[in-house]
Amino acid sequence: MQQKLISLAIGATLLATGGAMAQEVVKIGYVGPLSGQSAHLGTDTSNGARLAVEDLNAKGFKIDGKPVKFVLMAEDDGAEPKQATAAAQKLADQKVNGVIGHQTSGTSIPASRIYYNAGIPQISASATSPVYTRQKFNTTFRVVANDLKLGGTLGKYAVQKLGAKRIAVIDDRTAYGMGVATEFVKAAKGAQIVDKQFTTDKATDFNAILTSIRSKNPDLVFFGGMDSVGGPLLRQMKALGIRTKLMGGDGICTEAMPKLAGPTAGDDAIVCAEAGGVTPVQQKKMEEFAGRYRKRYGQELQIYAPYSYDAVMAMATAMATAKSADPKKYLPSLAKVSYPGITGTIAFDAFGDIKDGALTLFTFRGGKKTLIEVVK
Repeated sequence: MQQKLISLAIGATLLATGGAMAQEVVKIGYVGPLSGQSAHLGTDTSNGARLAVEDLNAKGFKIDGKPVKFVLMAEDDGAEPKQATAAAQKLADQKVNGVIGHQTSGTSIPASRIYYNAGIPQISASATSPVYTRQKFNTTFRVVANDLKLGGTLGKYAVQKLGAKRIAVIDDRTAYGMGVATEFVKAAKGAQIVDKQFTTDKATDFNAILTSIRSKNPDLVFFGGMDSVGGPLLRQMKALGIRTKLMGGDGICTEAMPKLAGPTAGDDAIVCAEAGGVTPVQQKKMEEFAGRYRKRYGQELQIYAPYSYDAVMAMATAMATAKSADPKKYLPSLAKVSYPGITGTIAFDAFGDIKDGALTLFTFRGGKKTLIEVVK
């Protein structure tokens, strides 16, 4: 009798253990710059994805009626294309169920082929180059507006709202910087582009190009690049007596920009746009998320955390609809997903671009990012 009870106890233990082991683990990869000049942005985006994973687990998210456990597998690409493809291949080899990333267009584009070949859905929360979603890869998505809209909107705003007549343009030669600058120039109809200059995403000395620009007497300078370069660029603009506004895309539209630019980031010295944005209807959700983010991480969110959060949630929603976390099975559902996110409804067009993507125009006042308007 005792032996029988022992056997029953062992059997019950094995069943319990087996049940625990049977819980499916859904691996969500994240790749972005967790080191280097843009680490603050990559960390912000990673934090947003991690918060989504924690929320899914806390509410016992189910796929086909069975609870699953989500895990975030974060990789650092240093905003470098070669490092990005190595990280992408690592995640593909680990058979992740989906990927959030990469941060920049220059890393998202080369990595996207690896995910496509592996059949793994990829959603970027920040890459804006049109090329990214124009490669005929059905695995490629983004939750922010692309450069066609970002640069185009800024170009129109510069001429129609700021009254710019003579514009100098600088880009950092990255896919993002060149893309947004090109679209800006196309849309800035009615203004004269008095100078075009180039730098790099690692540069710190802009004396030569700014001296050239100063001689052309522009009334606006547009920069296609990130805040790590844009901040020092603005410092040196002011040091050389170039008193015009600096305009740029989401790369310089960060909470870190005033710190990087120092005292030169005075009131209304910068006009920038985020590739995303929430209408007043969504503002309460965004404020609640910002509060939760602050409590969880002890810091203010930068830009992309709400978008990476929505990207994870849209991916999970597609899995639930398809009743499977198998990439091949839930990919068609992801293409047709409609998820009411923090940043708005996440739904994709035939290219994998966000439908009806919004842009938010900002300036800085008192060192704080200040809303100008949301446009669609």
